[in-house]
Amino acid sequence: MVRKIMKDTAFLSQKAEIATAEDLPAAVDLLDTLRANAAGCVGMAANMIGVNKRIIAFDNEGAYMVMFNPEIVKSSGLYEAEEGCLSLPGVRKTKRRQMVKVRYQNENFQTRLKTFTGWTAQIIQHEIDHCNGVLI
Repeated sequence: MVRKIMKDTAFLSQKAEIATAEDLPAAVDLLDTLRANAAGCVGMAANMIGVNKRIIAFDNEGAYMVMFNPEIVKSSGLYEAEEGCLSLPGVRKTKRRQMVKVRYQNENFQTRLKTFTGWTAQIIQHEIDHCNGVLI
């Protein structure tokens, strides 16, 4: 189900709770909402649809990917970026890393470790910031 985009900064500033298998329907809604906003959005966190859980969905080089409980365990290559967000007006400057290694759980809640670089790494960092209650 496509959900309304959350714009309440007090809600968005909260740290998200750990996601469990009971949150799988929220991940489906997150993907549906991301697809519906694909023209202006490449990634979303669950809090952007009003679900305060550690779930992100993003465009991983042309295919959508969902991560439950993502955590950056290693990063390198600091640079300055400008980003927009469906939940916030305008574009803001932020600092990002060129490479991130992420530990997460897949839809079967199996733990995975994967390295991302470039644009995909930037998207993931933005969405994990959402999970941590950090607004750009």
